[in-house]
Amino acid sequence: METLLGPLFEAVTGKAADQITPLTASGSNRRYYRLQNTEAGVSAIGVEGTSRDENDAFLYMANHFAGKGLNVPRILGVAPDRMSYLQEDLGDTLLFDYIADGRKSGVFSDKEKQMLRQTVKNLAQLQTLGAEGFDFRRCYPQPEFNLRSIQWDLHYFKYCFLKATGLDFQENLLEDEFERLAYILLEPRMNTFMYRDFQSRNVMIASRRNAQGDNVETPFFIDFQGGRKGPVHYDLASFLWQAKANFGADLKEDLTGIYLDELEQHMAVDRGEFRKTLQHFVLFRTMQVLGAYGFRGYFEKKPHFLQSIPFAIDNLRHLLTGAREDYPYLIDVLQRMTEMQQFKEAGIRQPLVVRVYSFSYKKGIPADSSGNGGGFVFDCRGVNNPGKYERYNFFTGMDEPVIQFIEEDGEMKPFLEAAQKMVDASVKRYMERGFRNLMVCFGCTGGQHRSVYAAENTARHINEKFGVEVRLIHREQDLERLLPAHHAPARPVKNAKA
Repeated sequence: METLLGPLFEAVTGKAADQITPLTASGSNRRYYRLQNTEAGVSAIGVEGTSRDENDAFLYMANHFAGKGLNVPRILGVAPDRMSYLQEDLGDTLLFDYIADGRKSGVFSDKEKQMLRQTVKNLAQLQTLGAEGFDFRRCYPQPEFNLRSIQWDLHYFKYCFLKATGLDFQENLLEDEFERLAYILLEPRMNTFMYRDFQSRNVMIASRRNAQGDNVETPFFIDFQGGRKGPVHYDLASFLWQAKANFGADLKEDLTGIYLDELEQHMAVDRGEFRKTLQHFVLFRTMQVLGAYGFRGYFEKKPHFLQSIPFAIDNLRHLLTGAREDYPYLIDVLQRMTEMQQFKEAGIRQPLVVRVYSFSYKKGIPADSSGNGGGFVFDCRGVNNPGKYERYNFFTGMDEPVIQFIEEDGEMKPFLEAAQKMVDASVKRYMERGFRNLMVCFGCTGGQHRSVYAAENTARHINEKFGVEVRLIHREQDLERLLPAHHAPARPVKNAKA
């Protein structure tokens, strides 16, 4: 393997590298290697950069952040010419892969959610604590998020993506609105660190010992060399609206709240104003990403980026449904762009997904995260309640004692038969008309017994009868389960135990 990192590894570790393995770098011109001495069990990640200035920026940032106790890879050694260096080996698990099941299904497990929550908390710490004593003059290529850097990104989108589509637009009107958007983005003046490329591929999950001596999976941040002084909104928008993340509205809201809780530990925050400003950054970041995908995909012919374009276009479609009136011509151009024939792949008719909820009326009816506006809500409170008997206090509608009570009591069966008859008719019509989302909710007093039983039974009924994907959410138990889509004959399904 032709690399000068071998001698550096030996100088740092005192061991010769008997294995040097090249690693994939998706969008970077830097080259990465894993260097190992297998006998001694020693390893490190070697990096060969193409720009000394960029290397210097990363090395300064990494050492500064590590000195603040933030989760970044430690720098182990630097070559004399500063064109290559060694850093701590954090393993192979990207956050992108760690949450793969949730990204594919749209239903994230408790484990995945907890890691996402920890990641956004750590982001807020990096942006604020990391900015303390930070010399922003050391950043590359720009020390600060400013008008010029915004214009670069907007022009990146215009020349590398928008013009490549062949869409007709009035450039002077578009530039006027680019300028209007830029001044909106510059309004929040913040002495904070802006990561600038904060996404799940730039977060590693590594095991570390906590204060109690237990090994705990922990997020570490990598590839922050493009960071600079700037508003924190940019990074949150980049992370939550990443093209392939597939975070639903509820999860985005949850993670935004967790992030703001942590941010408030370090600075004053007007939550209402923050959320308004965040939406401008989401639109800006989406355009910047499309510019990058256009350049890397159309011009550099890298398939990974071409494959991501439909996801970004679909993201943009959802954004435009609630678009602001601050820049109407820009919104019109983007709307027409998403409707172009060449992007129909991003708008292919997608199969129906049915979300079935159980909930407590005391806490309100569940919000619809799909944007469809809601669906069926069935009130189970008229059915005999096992919750009035103390022996059922520690069980739910998924447990055998409650199931036996409900089925022997007999009141639930006619209730569900009537409810499922209505739901079946809608599922059939939704499938025929190409609708993508249907929501079915069952509520009771505490959201523990009757509603849980009804939701379990109905979710299974829909999945078995129609073969569609069903996402079952027991809100008060904070439990989610995916019933995958499959091909099934349209046949009646008997009520069965959960």
